[in-house]
Amino acid sequence: MDWCLYKYRHLVENAFLKIKKYRAIATRYDKLARNYASNVALAFVMVWLPMHC
Repeated sequence: MDWCLYKYRHLVENAFLKIKKYRAIATRYDKLARNYASNVALAFVMVWLPMHC
């Protein structure tokens, strides 16, 4: 088992669990892929900002 790879996989899985608390991300209200990608980026920013302030 590659522990380094598992560590990064776990990090990515936890990141997606954190952004799924935003309803628009979890239910995918947007019809266009670019709008959905923008919402995902915004959700990641909102998760990331409190960690570095």
